[in-house]
Amino acid sequence: MVGWLAVLSVTLGVFAIVTTEILPIGLLTSIGSGFAVSDGRAGLMMTMPGFLAAVSAPLLTVATARVDRRLMLGVFMGLLAVANFLAAAAPDYWLVLVSRVLVGITIGGFWSIGAGLAERLVPPESVGRATAVIFSAVPLGSVLGVPAGTLVGDHMGWRTAFATMGALAVGVLVMLMVVVPALPPVRVTRLGVLMGLLRSVRTRFALLLTFLIVLAHFGTYTYVTPFLEQVPGLGDGMITTFLLIYGAAGVVGNFLGGAWVARCPRAVFGLAAGLVAVATLLLPVLGRWEGGAALLLVVWGVGYGAVPVASQTWFAKAAPSAPEAASVLFTASFQATLSAAALLGGVVLDRTSPSVVMVCGGCVAVAMLVTVGARFAGLPTRRSGTGDG
Repeated sequence: MVGWLAVLSVTLGVFAIVTTEILPIGLLTSIGSGFAVSDGRAGLMMTMPGFLAAVSAPLLTVATARVDRRLMLGVFMGLLAVANFLAAAAPDYWLVLVSRVLVGITIGGFWSIGAGLAERLVPPESVGRATAVIFSAVPLGSVLGVPAGTLVGDHMGWRTAFATMGALAVGVLVMLMVVVPALPPVRVTRLGVLMGLLRSVRTRFALLLTFLIVLAHFGTYTYVTPFLEQVPGLGDGMITTFLLIYGAAGVVGNFLGGAWVARCPRAVFGLAAGLVAVATLLLPVLGRWEGGAALLLVVWGVGYGAVPVASQTWFAKAAPSAPEAASVLFTASFQATLSAAALLGGVVLDRTSPSVVMVCGGCVAVAMLVTVGARFAGLPTRRSGTGDG
């Protein structure tokens, strides 16, 4: 029982981190107007954490390799609380960006360590389920964090949304210190291990697929609020409702993807890319009507909900003997691409329109779908226990 409480505390930590990272998506226009900055410049709130996480994931994992993992989890969760409270109180936009730097450091450190801890917290026969529970925090935070944050922001202001996440981080910190046992390092992750993984063809292909699908999603979803405001002309209350619809669909996608990805990761990844492509390419056309926009957000949510578990599964299959190293590569690649996507999407948005942003993201999703098909065209599915990835 204590082991599962420890798993729950790590899961809540990941959920708090993911939610904090993507919180600005639903609050983008209100934060931007509050500081008199454009939507594209406000998108830097998404760009900053990802770049810092991509750099800090390998560096912090290696630098703290000999430090008790429980202590490091507590340090990173405390840093997340500071970042959220700083954003909530920031009088100037540059301080908000400073807070996002702290968020990036937290992402890189906490997730790289926490993702591989299940085997140390529960009995061997429960490791698979515990790992799935921890990983479920990524899509759940991704699909629920934006609508929940938007709901709080609409009723009490965007600063309250950040303060709420700060309070959650403090609660998780206390829980980590109470229920997680001491976790001295048992397998030291060195830079040489990470470099060795990068020489694997399977790892490089996992990196490519993750790059394409995350670029497609976050290059568009970061600016879904401006799209809903300008194209179907929704007000704040309706935008929150639509994002909640997206979130519910994402939860469904997460569980469906998690149920199927171990048996057919190629199909899950390809289907996810196809659904994201359909949604983003059709939004500029069908999204002019509220019903069309809502339907396509459901399609989008189901598709993206399966992406994090599919991507992590591919990395895990590429490096079964080095789970922490695989988690580091997953975190670094995911976060670097998220940042680049938010940055590029902001540039396109400031120079064109939200509809053009959607079309560009859809084209990238199509490219990912073609890449999956081309990579495996004519190749028989392997039955040796490694799946079809």
